[in-house]
Amino acid sequence: MTRIPRPLPAELDAEQRRLYDVITSGSRSGGTGATGLTDEHGRLEGPFNAMLLNPPIGDALQHLGVAIRYRGRLSDRSREIAILAVAAHWECEFEQRAHEPIAAQLGLSRFQLDALQAGRDVEFDDPAETAVLRATQDLLRDRDMSEDRYGEAVKILGAAELFELTTLVGYYSTLALQMRVFAVT
Repeated sequence: MTRIPRPLPAELDAEQRRLYDVITSGSRSGGTGATGLTDEHGRLEGPFNAMLLNPPIGDALQHLGVAIRYRGRLSDRSREIAILAVAAHWECEFEQRAHEPIAAQLGLSRFQLDALQAGRDVEFDDPAETAVLRATQDLLRDRDMSEDRYGEAVKILGAAELFELTTLVGYYSTLALQMRVFAVT
């Protein structure tokens, strides 16, 4: 059971309603990668409901999420690999449920998905995808990267993509932490 209210759209104040409308009508609301944003009553699901607690911060956070998901340089597959690695590390059921179908649609095999869910290392045909997973695992496990791993990641991904990846890991870790604290599954 969640620790915070799950208001119906009609129960939102003006500030919350503006945020609700941005979330439900933005990039997340349709097309490839759309996830269940609301339940059958229109209440926000997952991390989005918690964002209503403080709409100015929630809005900034959701804008960061849009930038990571829809405006980044990482490939769609690389991004989903990193998200699923973060979800496994934090044991975040919502992100696992939301992103595993997206990753499968992008061609990740059941073996790869199971390995990611279990937090195991897995090799991908694309060296960039393998570099993304290794860098993500290092960031989650060590909260840093060794000089060798950093050099490998910059050589394969580039500095801009590594910056994006570290931002992605931080963003999805933030969401996972919030969902833990507010008991969102």
